[in-house]
Amino acid sequence: MKITWLGHSAFRVETSQAVILIDPFISQSPTGSALDFAEVTKGVTHIALTHGHGDHVGDTIRIAKETGATVIANADLCDWLEHRGVAKVDPTNTGGTVFHDGFSVTFVNALHSSASLTEDGISHSLGNANGLVFHFDDEGAPVLYHMGDTDIFSDMALINELHQPEIALVPVGDRFTMGGAVAALACQRYFPALKTAIPCHFGTFGLLDATADDFVHGMEKTSTEVKVLEVGKALSV
Repeated sequence: MKITWLGHSAFRVETSQAVILIDPFISQSPTGSALDFAEVTKGVTHIALTHGHGDHVGDTIRIAKETGATVIANADLCDWLEHRGVAKVDPTNTGGTVFHDGFSVTFVNALHSSASLTEDGISHSLGNANGLVFHFDDEGAPVLYHMGDTDIFSDMALINELHQPEIALVPVGDRFTMGGAVAALACQRYFPALKTAIPCHFGTFGLLDATADDFVHGMEKTSTEVKVLEVGKALSV
């Protein structure tokens, strides 16, 4: 399995049976826009969304139309996307699991908001924000947990109990999510067996922490390996 950071909270996950984009905010991203859009969206089979904010939905509509990828998201967000021309959606909601060729994804809690402001100035609620837990059919593939945009919360212990994630994609940029020190506490307290943590949601905008240094420092005494990826760089696991 290969995991590529596309900047902000966007990732490309490649397995033997699927190519999944998570929160594909790319072309309008201050960090992701430098990437070769055609290359990072090549062969995409699925798009999974944590919530409905523009910096996470990103290029979903364009990519879905160009590739025919199935969009997996909460039911309200799927309805919103269907009305904007996305042909293939798979709606779910918090606690639900959907199955596709080569993987399943379970929508778990996240502490955040989820809405979109349209050009008429109206804010549209787009369901709850979620984290996403992926289980893969490939032999030896780790359980992957994208925390979405969230603060720390005690029910992360239940997510660990139910899924035992081995790799976590962790928001660390503060202001709109937990900051690096709190994110480190979340990993230590609720995911003690976590093998790898990849920080995200930092350095994209001036309001966010510019680096993941606080998270790296907070994880120094743990057994979890922290991988701070460069935008566009991949980790093979």
